[in-house]
Amino acid sequence: MSLNVFNRYVNVQSQLHELSYLFWECTLRCNIKCIHCGSDCRSDARFGDMPKEDFLKVTESVSRVYDPNKVMVVITGGEPLMRKDLEECGRELHRQGFPWGFVTNGYALTRERFGKLLSSGLRSMTISLDGMETNHNWMRGNPHSFEKAVNAIRLAASAGEEIVYDVVTCVNQRNYAELHELKDLLVSLGVKQWRLFVISPIGRAAENPLLDISNEQFRGVMEFIKSNRKEGIIKTSFGCEGFLGDYESEVRDGFFFCRAGVNIASILADGSICACPNINRDAFSQGNIYKDDFVTVWNSKYQAMRHREWTKVGQCKDCKEFKWCRGNGIHLRDTENHDVLRCHYKMLQSV
Repeated sequence: MSLNVFNRYVNVQSQLHELSYLFWECTLRCNIKCIHCGSDCRSDARFGDMPKEDFLKVTESVSRVYDPNKVMVVITGGEPLMRKDLEECGRELHRQGFPWGFVTNGYALTRERFGKLLSSGLRSMTISLDGMETNHNWMRGNPHSFEKAVNAIRLAASAGEEIVYDVVTCVNQRNYAELHELKDLLVSLGVKQWRLFVISPIGRAAENPLLDISNEQFRGVMEFIKSNRKEGIIKTSFGCEGFLGDYESEVRDGFFFCRAGVNIASILADGSICACPNINRDAFSQGNIYKDDFVTVWNSKYQAMRHREWTKVGQCKDCKEFKWCRGNGIHLRDTENHDVLRCHYKMLQSV
C-alpha cells in the first residue's frame, strides 16, 4: 500500500518537475587520483574551469522562476577547493538567496579557509571517507588523504549548527570488513549522518574487481545499515542508487526514487546541461548554457528521465518490481543496449 501511494507521488513529481537541487561541476581539476573516479579528473584538466560568472548567470535566471531558498546549489568537481574563487561564488549565491554547499575530499580544507567559506554562506558539506587509513589512502591514491579527510570532518563538526554535513563511504572489497571500526571512528569524531554507497561499474571502477562487492556482502551492508538505524547513535543510510525490495524504508528515509531530471539538474564543466552529474553525460546531456537557456531546457526537455517506459528492456523487461523501481538509477543504464548495469534488487534476491 505504501509503495502504491509513493508511486503516485513519483508520477506527480515527474509531471511537476520542480527544481530542488542544482549541481555545478565547477572544475575537473583534482588534488588526488581516486581509483574509482568516473570523471577522469586530474590536477591539470583537459580544459579550464568554468568562469563563475557564467554559472551565476544561470542561477540568476533560476531565481526569477523559482524561490531560490528552495533550490539547493551543490558545488562539485573534480575538487571544488582547487578553485581560489569558491568563496566569491558562494557569497554571490548567498546574495541571490540560494543555500549552497559542496562535496569534497577534504585534502585542501584548512581552518582558515573553512572560516572563509562559512562567512560566504556555506550551509552544507559532504566529505568522503572510504575506510580506515590504509584502505582509504589506497582508494584515494594519496598517502596523506586519510589524515586530511579526518581533519575536514573535525572542522565540519566544530561548526555546530552553522552547517549540515555528512560523510559518505564507497563500500568495496577492502573496506567491507572494517565498517564497524569506521563507524566507531565517525562516532568519536562527532559525525551524526553517514551515507554508504556501493561503487557502480562505470569509469575507472569498471576495471578494478576490488571495488565491487559480492551479493552476500551487499546484503551484509543492508543489515549493517539497518542495525545502525535501530541503534540510533549515528544515522546511517544507503545512497540513492536502486530499489531494494524489503529493505526499502529500512535503510534510507522513504523509498527509492531516481530524481535525476525530475528535481535534480546539473551544469557540467563544459557548460552541458544535464541531470545528476553521475549519469552518462554524452547520452543524457539536454543542452549547453553557452547556446541554450537553462530554464527553458529544464521545462521542455529531460523527457527520458521523467517518463521511464523506455527502460523496460533487458533485465527490467519482465520484472514484477518495475512499477516501484522504474528501471533503477539513470546513471546505471547502459547507453548502447539500454539495459541496466546493476540491479540491486536481484543482488539481494540471489542470496
